[in-house]
Amino acid sequence: MSMLLYARSRAVPLTAASLVAAATATAWCADWLVSRPEFGAGARLPVVVLAPLLASAAIGASLYTHSEELDRTAVRRWWPRRLCHLLLLTAMAAALLAAGVRGHPEQFGAPAMIRNTLAATGVTALAAALFGARLSWLPMLAHTGAVYLTAGREPGGRRAVWAWSVQPGPEPAAWWTAGVVFAVGVIVYAVRGARPEGPAPRR
Repeated sequence: MSMLLYARSRAVPLTAASLVAAATATAWCADWLVSRPEFGAGARLPVVVLAPLLASAAIGASLYTHSEELDRTAVRRWWPRRLCHLLLLTAMAAALLAAGVRGHPEQFGAPAMIRNTLAATGVTALAAALFGARLSWLPMLAHTGAVYLTAGREPGGRRAVWAWSVQPGPEPAAWWTAGVVFAVGVIVYAVRGARPEGPAPRR
């Protein structure tokens, strides 16, 4: 029962529904882009970049708590629940979004989608711990916009470390970066939780 109440207090059912809707839109957009011959091999790049951004924003919104004071009084430790919450939604998002870009794993297919979902969620979770859940989407949005506009389309090299979201699926440096970002974000959020965003206390 406590886990059910936890899920409801974090709007997990609504977040899950949002991820399903995002995955449906992703599959439709990916199929449409592939059907346009003028886009070539990188046709699904916009979907692989933007879908994880939207999914991570939905997950970030679910990290907000309306009862910070009650959470502090709980007998059980909160980090296992936060960890399960984040890992389950991330796994769901990665699986659903990857199903919408099947085929051509060497380009912008399921591997790239899974990698970007992991990294975007890691950035969002870290931002929730540092800035609060309501602003957790902002750093990932800024990074995505900057990378998409400036990184170019040549894969590999040093740019793969910071421009991981626009790299093809098998790029090792992009995967290493995504793995580190995801691990750091998940650990920091699980330990600290989202930064409180209530009104400043009166003096």
